[in-house]
Amino acid sequence: MSIIVQNPGSLTTIQDAGRRGYQRFGVAASGAVDVHAYAYANILVGNQPTEAVLEATIAGPTLEFTSTAIIAVTGGDLTPALNGMLITMYKAIKVKKGDILSFHGRKTGCRAYIAFAGGLDIPKVMGSRSTYIKAKVGGLKGRKLQAGDILNLREEVTNLANLDHRRMEQQVYTNDNTVRVLMGPQEHKYTEKGIRTFLNTPYKVSKEFDRMGCRLTGKKIELVDDGNIITDGIAYGSIQVPDSGQPIIMLSDRQTTGGYGKIASIINVDMPAIAQSITGDTIRFREIDIQEAQDFFVSQKHLYAKLAEKFNSPGYSEKPIWPVIYKKVSGGLAVGVRYKFTFEVIG
Repeated sequence: MSIIVQNPGSLTTIQDAGRRGYQRFGVAASGAVDVHAYAYANILVGNQPTEAVLEATIAGPTLEFTSTAIIAVTGGDLTPALNGMLITMYKAIKVKKGDILSFHGRKTGCRAYIAFAGGLDIPKVMGSRSTYIKAKVGGLKGRKLQAGDILNLREEVTNLANLDHRRMEQQVYTNDNTVRVLMGPQEHKYTEKGIRTFLNTPYKVSKEFDRMGCRLTGKKIELVDDGNIITDGIAYGSIQVPDSGQPIIMLSDRQTTGGYGKIASIINVDMPAIAQSITGDTIRFREIDIQEAQDFFVSQKHLYAKLAEKFNSPGYSEKPIWPVIYKKVSGGLAVGVRYKFTFEVIG
């Protein structure tokens, strides 16, 4: 029950739902950047949505399997192939001893997620298997994968209920996205003109984009005085605006606290649009209220549970339908990611 890393790709790390409860001690949360593609990969192979997976960025790894296993690849389309033949993403796939999983180049998005039924046999550090490279914490020796690494599975899973039907329609990531935000907590640091600029101006993803954050470029956001505040906590999706007036979106490996004001935070449901962006993509912001954000978040959690229930049901039947979570969004999904799943509508 092991996987041999023949080629690690450009940046492949072990990630899970993140290191929760330790930011107050200065420990970064880490975890998957695209939280939804990550969860779907796990659900497809029968894992808990919080199980550890491989996160591959831009160029995926080449992996050799030493025994039968069940995998799923989700997220950005890096052109996955099994033994040289292209495979379907967002589908549970059985692999055999000697099979080779490889990736032949980026088509859309930039981060792919590879889940393994039974989970990766990686020790937890502070409750998480996530890799935080800067501190050499978690994952495999606190680093990205290297050629020759061997990954073991905690449990051998060679079959799953409804294996041939465990699939979802592949998500499509675009290069022009509108994401919804909650304003604050330091919106008072910006003039009315600055806030209008933020909400009505397209921004471009810069080359300064990694697991820690995504710096945008565009029209300067006007500040009342300067961008500095007394250092406080930073959440996933927070948008800092320093003196330069250029927004920075905080991601999984963000610092635990920061001294720049935060004009807004992107809602969790829309973060895949940022996680899967590349340099040159366009980002726009649209304000919503806290009740809407909470409704979307709760519906997303219900969706995970419903998908797992459906895939594991003895009486499984396929019925493509749009999930209820996006019914409130007029004109389609605001972030420009097309979701269509195989399951029944949540009531």
